[in-house]
Amino acid sequence: MHQDLFQSPDYYAIDELLTDEHRLVRASVRDWVKKEISPIIDDCCQRAVFPSHILRPLGALGCFGPTIPAEYGGGGMDYISYGLMMQELERGDSGIRSTASVQGSLVMYPIFAFGSEEQKQRFLPRLATGELMGCFGLTEPDFGSNPAGMLSYYEEAGDYILLNGAKMWISNAPFADIAVVWAKDPENKVRGIIVERGMEGFSTPETKGKWSLRASATGELVLDNVRIPKTNILPGARGLKAPLSCLSSARYGIAWGAIGAAMDCYDTALRYAKERVQFGRPIGGFQLIQKKLAEMITDITKAQLLNWRLGVLRNADKATPEQISMAKRNACETAIRIAREARQILGAMGISGEYPIMRHMMNLESVITYEGTHEVHLLITGMDITGFNAFS
Repeated sequence: MHQDLFQSPDYYAIDELLTDEHRLVRASVRDWVKKEISPIIDDCCQRAVFPSHILRPLGALGCFGPTIPAEYGGGGMDYISYGLMMQELERGDSGIRSTASVQGSLVMYPIFAFGSEEQKQRFLPRLATGELMGCFGLTEPDFGSNPAGMLSYYEEAGDYILLNGAKMWISNAPFADIAVVWAKDPENKVRGIIVERGMEGFSTPETKGKWSLRASATGELVLDNVRIPKTNILPGARGLKAPLSCLSSARYGIAWGAIGAAMDCYDTALRYAKERVQFGRPIGGFQLIQKKLAEMITDITKAQLLNWRLGVLRNADKATPEQISMAKRNACETAIRIAREARQILGAMGISGEYPIMRHMMNLESVITYEGTHEVHLLITGMDITGFNAFS
């Protein structure tokens, strides 16, 4: 059983920028991860099994919808608290953070932001506790980076709609009780629809054979003439801007989460370098190893500061989608580079399940792609600074 000895790096005393509440939230999630996730996660990944028993505890910890107002069952916390939660969860495993990100940013957020009062009261409190779990259906087999090309659609049928289409690469899909699905209405406008487990024609086959996010449940959404009451349509969501705003919320969490994975890889490599003896002394005493470690902590520190500043802006409702894209891209690039360097420091042991580095590295290959690919986020920044759209 893996013993979690993690110590968080804080080279620039960034803790001084945090409030007591921020530090308490972080400590609570960190302690839970050390106790409940670290001892089981490597075995779960080896067996490609999602530890479903953690869902209610995650809800009790406040990790589902922490920024949603308390009147709807959320934590009413600020965005730095939310970021720190995602950082600690992904330090445990990207798949665990993905589950929380989807539930909070891609299911609860759109219902809160675009739903009716009846929808909010009906779904949000139970989603916050984990009694209900949700997923987010935007990506399609032929449309990922270009969601405007989606083929999913619905037709009017009196007080109901008939929804048809297919979504894929959907986290939480195999066990989700509801899905927030995005499809085009008869006027070709993108709308959000709450699809419920048990509706005829709705199925969620699991995606097998993944080398990444192996402890996360991924699936498809198959929508075959699903008859859904019109009261399940999100009234405030019209057009592609609505689902894209959900993605901005999720990307913000990823920016923090990926650095949690980077911290774990760095901490593992640093501890190993101090203990592993070659040529008569610890390998941490050699220049090339020190170079790797020094670059790791430098990159982590830069990302920590970028994320903290983004959190301040988001708390003030001033963070732009483009700024969030930059932070997401930076965090993923930083984390995957650190994972690879850490693996080299551990040598052959770096691929062993005894250490978390290879698991993080494989997970990050998904994180660097989902919620907007690495290249797309680069072009979002490019368009923002030049004013020219390279997508068309």
